[in-house]
Amino acid sequence: MAEGQAQQQGLDAGSKGNGAALPISIGHALPYFLPLAIYPLLVNASLLGGWWIAIPFVFAAFAGQLDPLFGTERRSAELNPARNPAGHSALIWYKLPLWLWAALWPPTLAFALWQMLVAGHLSPWEILFMAVTLAAAAQGIFIVGHELVHQRTTWERRLGEILLASASYPHYATEHVYIHHALAGTPSDSGSAHKGQDFWSYFGTELKANLTGAWRLERERLARRNLPTWHPTNPFWRYLAATAFWYALAYSMAGAWAVLPYAALSLCVILSMKLINYVQHYGLRRLRLPNRRYEKMQPHHAWSASHRFSNWRLFNAPRHPDHHTVDNRRYPLLQHTGEAEAPQLPGTYAAMAWLAMRPRAWFRKMDPLVDQCRARFQPQIGDWSTYDSPALAARPEAFETITELRRAAPRLAEWTNRTPELLDCLSAKEFTDLYLPDGFGPDAQFESIARRGLARLYWTIELGVEEMKEQIDDIPARGVRETIEGVRHWLNGKCFQVGVHTLRGNLSPLEAETALTNLAEAAMAAVLSTVEEDFDRRAPDGGLAVVALGDLASRQATPCVRFDILFVHQGESDGYYEVLAGRFLHALRELSRESLLFAPFPATPAAEKRAQAVHSVKAFSEHHRWVGSSVELLELTRARCLHVAGDSAIEKRFDQAKSDVLLLGTTADRLIAELREDAGGTDEPGPMTTESMPGGLWDIERAARCLQLTLGRDQGRIGAQRADALLDTAVERHLIPEDAGQRLVETYKLYRCLRGAQRLVIGEGRDMESAEPGIKSAIAQTCGMDDFEALTAAIPKTAAQATADLAMLW
Repeated sequence: MAEGQAQQQGLDAGSKGNGAALPISIGHALPYFLPLAIYPLLVNASLLGGWWIAIPFVFAAFAGQLDPLFGTERRSAELNPARNPAGHSALIWYKLPLWLWAALWPPTLAFALWQMLVAGHLSPWEILFMAVTLAAAAQGIFIVGHELVHQRTTWERRLGEILLASASYPHYATEHVYIHHALAGTPSDSGSAHKGQDFWSYFGTELKANLTGAWRLERERLARRNLPTWHPTNPFWRYLAATAFWYALAYSMAGAWAVLPYAALSLCVILSMKLINYVQHYGLRRLRLPNRRYEKMQPHHAWSASHRFSNWRLFNAPRHPDHHTVDNRRYPLLQHTGEAEAPQLPGTYAAMAWLAMRPRAWFRKMDPLVDQCRARFQPQIGDWSTYDSPALAARPEAFETITELRRAAPRLAEWTNRTPELLDCLSAKEFTDLYLPDGFGPDAQFESIARRGLARLYWTIELGVEEMKEQIDDIPARGVRETIEGVRHWLNGKCFQVGVHTLRGNLSPLEAETALTNLAEAAMAAVLSTVEEDFDRRAPDGGLAVVALGDLASRQATPCVRFDILFVHQGESDGYYEVLAGRFLHALRELSRESLLFAPFPATPAAEKRAQAVHSVKAFSEHHRWVGSSVELLELTRARCLHVAGDSAIEKRFDQAKSDVLLLGTTADRLIAELREDAGGTDEPGPMTTESMPGGLWDIERAARCLQLTLGRDQGRIGAQRADALLDTAVERHLIPEDAGQRLVETYKLYRCLRGAQRLVIGEGRDMESAEPGIKSAIAQTCGMDDFEALTAAIPKTAAQATADLAMLW
């Protein structure tokens, strides 16, 4: 009586009132006895074998094909809890087939296993066919077990656990009732597949999450009662005992070889259950509210099906929306939820399960239906990308951060989808200590300045290359492969932190260049040092210099920075340095894979050819003095030794050789003349053309390299300075007018900011002008502009002024 009253309160609250007040009788309950027909068929097949086995197989596997004969429901033809007040205490005719199915399965399964493994009258092919038949028939385990573990009576829940244990999945009793029903339709629920998630990736994730989630929940429940984890009241004792019984039974019948087939049988049953779970919730999400909670579960958060025969055969499981609306409602009282209240599956459960195993076909069929459902039931949400992101499924607590990245930095958002662990870096003390909470200062401007000051101090001064190397040394790794994997993971996490700081205005793109360069140098040094240590050949006298070109050399690393390197050695190598350089190349190629900082190596065929050519210092000098092209000579103006193997004196020898190549003879004059001839871009000014337009980045860069060669003659050496530093030096030396030099420096910094912001936010080569408004705004603000319109208006004016200023230099 108490059970009926408690259920009645919940049932009346959730009733739709759309069913008839039918009298409770065996006649109305009779269709639900249909699933029991499998038992005499299984017993007969076990005893007789042969083609008799086909009868229960066809019944279990293909009964769903009869759905068209019985039609679909337009309303609930069964009991309505609002109109049958006495129904909860008088549902015996509906409860009976459920109890009978649960009670008959264990002895029937044991009998069938005996006939297959012990009796000896079945041939191998009959045993195999019988095992397939049992797997098909056992799909009812989760239908019936699911219904039983939801009941209030203890004996029914225990019966459900025993039933689920026969398929090696008794912890479902904990996970489904206490986790799935609380979190269904949210990213925290592994059982609610997000849009775009295929079944096979869902299956593995769900298996793991079910077990770990159930264990964690039971452990926490015991902890709240101040009880140890393995207290006798922990239901996992029952789960283990019930599951062990079935494996012990299989072992006792046919020895160890029978255990694995039984596990395979259980896996097939679990697979069928997870297919149903996948179908029931695919792509449907509850909305996140401003208070960071999710909206109440509604019928439109689960897929409904209205096939009458399937409802009889599956104890109304297709009426899933109503089950989630009132989860303690017994199956005969579940109401059919029509199109006005819930999305409808386009086929039967059997057809949809088969479709789900073919991801491409599934997505073609279901994704448009998911979109239609969202537009109909949740029109207030225009952008579902956060809800559909794999990152949210892996890190549901990071909703706000994922939303921020998807709206403003799609490149970072794509990385979090591939590697959700990156989001954990934002919870590390290293990040949170720099990102002060709102409200700590007198106003927002003060807080912004304080945050930027902390981030700038840490990433550009405190955390230098040596400090980064110390952090890498603490990474547990043995050998080159493990070192590369550990350094790549460390590097991606640090770059992600720098990227988020930059996106939020805590670092400027120019400050980020310094941080990213330090990260690149520390990562390369750690990997190359490990390769050198692992190289078992005796090193000759001399050394090998790993020389970087381009942005990495001038300490201007941005996301997608290229590995453009060359190797120079001193001394007789006898092939040693060539082999070592090859190993260095392989290690750097591996480090650049799946890297948030480095572009894939090599970036170009020319870079590959250059990296593979290992020159002595003498051969390097002769090549560039007599054979090297103007492009190669220009590249040398930004060349810097990043790593040395062997004698460290090779670094000084290389720097001297580079300076000699560029400054002695007529090389500098020839290069300056060619740079002046190439001055002046051809593209129209705009955010996408700042590199190649007149007065653009490359024009300023070329002018700075001309000044570098001029200054180098006075100093007797060529460094690898940034263009803005060269312009500042030229102003100090009175080589260019002060006002023009300052304007060019500011223009160059703007272009570099824009380049860094573009690579950070959307990636290299993507169109900014067609990007979403939030992305444009993020790029503009990162560049110090109020909005993207202000940025696009400033570029032509800045370029025109830069063209005029450069004309004074040429």
